[in-house]
Amino acid sequence: MTSPAPLSPRLPSPLHEVDDERFGRRGLRLLLKRDDLIHPELIGNKWRKLVPNIEAARGRPLVTFGGAYSNHLRATAAAGRILSLDTTGVVRGEELAGRPLNPSLARCAADGMRLHFVDRSAYRHKHEPQTLAALLRAAGAEGAYVVPEGGSNGAAVRGCRALGEELRGCADVVAVACGTGGTLAGLAAGLGPGQRALGVAVLKGGFLGGEVEALQERAFGGRTGEWSLDERFHFGGYARTTPALHAFADDFEDRHGLPVERLYVAKVLYGLVALAEEGAFPRGTTVAAVVTGRPFP
Repeated sequence: MTSPAPLSPRLPSPLHEVDDERFGRRGLRLLLKRDDLIHPELIGNKWRKLVPNIEAARGRPLVTFGGAYSNHLRATAAAGRILSLDTTGVVRGEELAGRPLNPSLARCAADGMRLHFVDRSAYRHKHEPQTLAALLRAAGAEGAYVVPEGGSNGAAVRGCRALGEELRGCADVVAVACGTGGTLAGLAAGLGPGQRALGVAVLKGGFLGGEVEALQERAFGGRTGEWSLDERFHFGGYARTTPALHAFADDFEDRHGLPVERLYVAKVLYGLVALAEEGAFPRGTTVAAVVTGRPFP
C-alpha cells in the first residue's frame, strides 16, 4: 500500500489576524486561516481532501475529473508524482484535444498525469454508472480508484472536518469559498457550539446547498453543524472574473501582502467585505476566512 507520508503537511495551518479598517470600523475582527501554507503543491483543501482518498485507494492508480484550469487536477497530478502513483485526468472539453496544453494542463502532464479529453455532454453525466464505466474504459483507467471532481466525497468531507476542529473557539463565523461543497461540509461538522460556517459559492446555479447536504449525509449520516451559503459573489460563474474582482484582489494584496488567488479566495474575501458593509455581522463578531489556495505560476 502506498503511504501518503511524503505528503507531510504543516498542520495546523497558521491563523493570522489582519488589521483591515473595512472590518475594524464596524467592530469586527478578520482572521485569515492560511491553509495555502499546508503543503507547497497540495495546497489548502486539496491536501485535506486528497490524502483521505489516497489512503482509501491503497496503492491503486487514481482517476479524477476537472476542467482545463482545474487546481484539483494539478494537485492530484502532483500527488501522483510525489508518491509514484499512476494518475489519469478526465478533462471536460473534447475540443481541447490536439491543441497546445495550457499552463495548468501542461503542469499535470509534466507530473505524469495522462489526460483524456471528453465532450461536455458525456462529462455532465459522469456520475451515472454506465457513463462512468465507458469513460474509464476509454481513458484506460479501468480498475483505478475514482476521485470525484473537486475531490469531494465522503472521505474528503471527513478529512475537512479537521479544518473546523482547528478553528474551534477562534472565530464566530468561518467563511470558505465553495466549488463542489466538500470543504464547507467538513468544516461545518468540525466547528464547535456557537460557531457557524459560511460558504461563498464560486459558481452559479443554486444547487450547491443540496450538494453540501448530500455530502454530509454520506460522510456523517445527516446534516451536521451550523452552515449557510451566499451565492451572490460568483462573478459570473466558475472560473469567471471581472475587472472589479481583480481590482479588489490587487487592493487586498497591497493592504496585507497576501497573494490572492482569483477564482476562489478573492471571491470569499470580496463577499466578506460586502457582508460587513451590509451590516450582516453584529459588532464584536470575529470572522475567519479560509485561504484555500494561492495563485499558480
